[in-house]
Amino acid sequence: MRHILTILTILAFLNCYSRTIIAGTGQDIASLKKAVSLAKDGDTIRLKSGVYKEGNILVTKSITIIGENNVILDGENKHESLTISGRNITIRNIRFVNAGYSALNDFAAIKIIDASNVILEHNTVINAYFAIHVSNTTWCTIRNNTISGNPKTEQLTGNGIHLWKSGHALIEGNHIQGHRDGIYFEFVTESVIQKNLSEKNIRYGLHFMFSHNDHYIGNTFKNNGAGVAVMYSKKVKMELNRFEENWGPSAYGILLKEITDSYISNNTFLKNTVGIYMEGSSRTEVLKNSFRNNGWAMKVQASCDDNNFYNNNFHGNSFDVATNGTMVLNKFFHNYWDKYEGYDINKDGIGDIPYHPVSMYAMIVEQNPNTLILMRSFMVSLLDKAEKAIPSLTPENLVDDKPFMKPNKL
Repeated sequence: MRHILTILTILAFLNCYSRTIIAGTGQDIASLKKAVSLAKDGDTIRLKSGVYKEGNILVTKSITIIGENNVILDGENKHESLTISGRNITIRNIRFVNAGYSALNDFAAIKIIDASNVILEHNTVINAYFAIHVSNTTWCTIRNNTISGNPKTEQLTGNGIHLWKSGHALIEGNHIQGHRDGIYFEFVTESVIQKNLSEKNIRYGLHFMFSHNDHYIGNTFKNNGAGVAVMYSKKVKMELNRFEENWGPSAYGILLKEITDSYISNNTFLKNTVGIYMEGSSRTEVLKNSFRNNGWAMKVQASCDDNNFYNNNFHGNSFDVATNGTMVLNKFFHNYWDKYEGYDINKDGIGDIPYHPVSMYAMIVEQNPNTLILMRSFMVSLLDKAEKAIPSLTPENLVDDKPFMKPNKL
């Protein structure tokens, strides 16, 4: 009880000495840079509407900056607008436009470096190389921001929200489009990405590299160059996301490369070239996902092992599963396959004969992509019928021994 009273007393003391500084057009303090220089820890700066061209503003004090009405920080295509380095800093309701470009220094509209407990919310970033660039930072919250880039090429376009060597971040409710990667994580741990819309980005909607114990939930990744890539990471949870309309010669809903001990559940894969592409991945649970109208629902390479695929639904995919070898070290069970032609004599809801989701034609296409021109031809249907009668090319042990007769309830 004594400790609680002490904390409350300190907070009340700090409150007594915190100020609200009114700055901007028509005020005694006309510039944001001047207001920041006058502010002390705990102060709040309220910036009046207007266009501010003040170069790069450095914030190192524990302050809150709130834009009122239409506040625009203009980088004039040559400056970073805001650099944050410190603790307990909040930036809210500001519009950042025309940040500078520098491939050498990774210029950003908002750069956060060596910081903790930073909150960016309800801001708008337009026409920036990197919109928000975060490095060596903990407990950063990036929430309900709108980010729109002007995409050129991968080399000339930065990422929307970029985190490097950070931890305990929350990326929530943002709308990101028109960048190289919508969201990029490298060496980021114990962080959450949720309820974001990442669309129309040149490369990936989300890109993970060497990032462990992270959770992304309830996001939509739509019409990106290649959906989502999760690489060289472990203990990643991916739940309740939507992967839609990621089309192209190398486009995936999710690309999983060298992933271990992860969890993919209750996601929707709709109209992607490949729903899930797995390479070198182990000990991952893939369950209760819906694969609908994809080119390939899943490509599981022979380098994958000890993964479990169960209680998923497969509807209207050109190919349900493809692989590049005959050795299969993964398990498929209790999935619903709309191409299953078996029967259920005892009416227990489980097919009485196993289902082999890899067709002969899928194996041929994997080895020679040009044969896709024969898709849905009469000859291909004959080949698949013959393969079902006398299996020879398809992996014998890639099989769902207990396929469901009706779709799983997801």
